[in-house]
Amino acid sequence: MDLVAALQWQAAACEELGSPMYADVLRRLVDDYELGGSSTRVLAGFESAPADAAIALRLLGAVHRLVLSGAAPELAAFYPSVGGEWDAVLGWEAFEQVLVSRGPELRNLLTQAPQTNEVGRSTALYGGLLRLAEVVPLPVRLFEIGASGGLNLRADHFRYNLADGSFVGVADSPVVLEEAWSGRPVVPGTLRIAERVGSDIAPVNPLSEDGALTLTSYVWPDMTARLDRLRGALEVARKVPADVRREDALSFLRNLELSEGHVTVIWHSVMWQYLSPEEQTAGDALIAALGAKATETAPLAHLCLEPMRRTPEDKSEFLIVLQVWPGGVPRILGTAEPHGTPAYWE
Repeated sequence: MDLVAALQWQAAACEELGSPMYADVLRRLVDDYELGGSSTRVLAGFESAPADAAIALRLLGAVHRLVLSGAAPELAAFYPSVGGEWDAVLGWEAFEQVLVSRGPELRNLLTQAPQTNEVGRSTALYGGLLRLAEVVPLPVRLFEIGASGGLNLRADHFRYNLADGSFVGVADSPVVLEEAWSGRPVVPGTLRIAERVGSDIAPVNPLSEDGALTLTSYVWPDMTARLDRLRGALEVARKVPADVRREDALSFLRNLELSEGHVTVIWHSVMWQYLSPEEQTAGDALIAALGAKATETAPLAHLCLEPMRRTPEDKSEFLIVLQVWPGGVPRILGTAEPHGTPAYWE
């Protein structure tokens, strides 16, 4: 996929996922690029970048970072994340000005891969953990692959509002997930997380000003509910510690051990696709090997939210899948939206 096709694909994805602002920006960016405008200088050298490099999201995040930090005041009036309102004509003119005036800075920021800690995906995590607790009522050791800033490791400190007016989780949490679940009820049982550890090839410290800015910059600015969730999760992170290590997925998995009297849970969301096929095969093998050592008093669970197909003929869905060892038989618990909420339990 060439750069123009990648930008067009991302524009369609933003439209479908609820960001008309970014869909508009990217379509105008395509026009500008094809006409040899200012974007060609900013994006020079990235023409052959692979699709999974997400150059479109890198550029959008880089510009958003400037807006959030106050370094692009000419754009602030058009970014809902800082109280503005997008205008297709004036907003693009201001965006283009930033491409011209901040080109070298943006090119430097393009070297950073997008970092997303989509808090909405905790609907799948926390709901899946409650499902697990129904059959394995042990304290949880939670290990997340591709954890970014580790915000979802604090999933038990969020509030999950249900359609009937009730809620699960922490009543006064600054993170409120509306209409979190539908379908089969999730039993709000007792769940204790005894350990929270994550890995990421480029972890972000959510407790630092720079880390919080990085995480916020990759949230689409016209999706205010996502921004509110993230800002609330940053507040939770200041109160609930979690250990996120700079480590690739396979190294992280190799070093995991089971613990007597605990259920060890390996969790990941919308990151498996960024591993090569060889890495995916190796990761599956490492998890299965650890599962082979599991006992009734030191079990293992693998819980994930990833785009998958139920059968080779089916379309891809964001499936919530749970495997528990001893046994290791995978169960589809439900599906979720790409940004996590709502989760539909089966």
